[in-house]
Amino acid sequence: MLDFHALLSPNLNKSAKQSIEETNRDPSQSKLLWEQMGDVAKDLAAGTVGGAAQLVVGHPFDTIKVKLQSQPTPPPGQPPKFAGAMDAVKQTISAEGPRGLYKGMGAPLATVAAFNAVLFTVRGQMEALLRSEPGAALTVGQQVVAGAGAGVAVSFLACPTELIKCRLQAQSALATAAPAAAAAAAPAGGAAATVTATANAAAVKYGGPLDVARHVLRSEGGVRGLFKGLVPTMAREIPGNALMFGVYEATKQFIAGGQDTSELGRGSLILAGGVAGAAFWGSVYPTDVVKSKLQVDDFKNPKYSGSMDAFKKILAADGARGLYRGFGPAMARSVPANGACFLAYEVTRSLL
Repeated sequence: MLDFHALLSPNLNKSAKQSIEETNRDPSQSKLLWEQMGDVAKDLAAGTVGGAAQLVVGHPFDTIKVKLQSQPTPPPGQPPKFAGAMDAVKQTISAEGPRGLYKGMGAPLATVAAFNAVLFTVRGQMEALLRSEPGAALTVGQQVVAGAGAGVAVSFLACPTELIKCRLQAQSALATAAPAAAAAAAPAGGAAATVTATANAAAVKYGGPLDVARHVLRSEGGVRGLFKGLVPTMAREIPGNALMFGVYEATKQFIAGGQDTSELGRGSLILAGGVAGAAFWGSVYPTDVVKSKLQVDDFKNPKYSGSMDAFKKILAADGARGLYRGFGPAMARSVPANGACFLAYEVTRSLL
């Protein structure tokens, strides 16, 4: 028989009270968990849309940037393949048509969801950790920390993606430059023709992103080969994203006249995003040049033994200007592309 007196004993009353309190706490804990999952889902979706907008607007500029960065130093007395950004545009369209400006977009487009989802989600979660209380606005310094954390995470996605992209974007310039350099170095007559033909054959031609990945996996050290250039990639992404998100927040607060930036219009968001993008590339561009050089370097007969070796050899061959080759297209790309990215992110997130 049920002992009602026992149910009223102090110990059991205490246990029952604890159970009731735990039951009462569960709904709030569950609600908090769902809110956190909802924030992650919003960042995933908004980051994906923002990345797609950035890619469509900025990829032609990026193609020209990589072509200029990766073109070899011409033999003595010979002009470079591209005289500048506009010459690279003209030659690319003449040889490959307008589609040539979008060459290599398949690789980043295939991973844009993962890349920007990680970038904005990690940044969003770090924002949550840094807030003094839910909903509180973050300081510029806290945004810098959140951006740096996001940069660490995205480096491991950016490196293989950009290796594939750079190989596709640069292959036409490298394929043309290799025979020219070989012919200039070879003796006259049939020997020169033989060396030129050999150099032509050695210039790898890729059919697309998967073809690049297969080639690297089979012939360049397996999975490790896809992460060639990871060190300069991290040296670009960590400080670059720290500065980008810090500048983005600082610009928004400057326009808004305070920490509350929730009422800013789309034009202000585009402006803040453009300034932030310019800050990213202006601060880390030489690192990006080193990364691109390493990633398109020949595996069997490499010119560079590592990041510092590439840095020194670029300086020795071309001076400081070599570290800023393609800087114009990169800066021209950064403002509209990052403006589009941040606008698409903010608008998408506000609609979810």
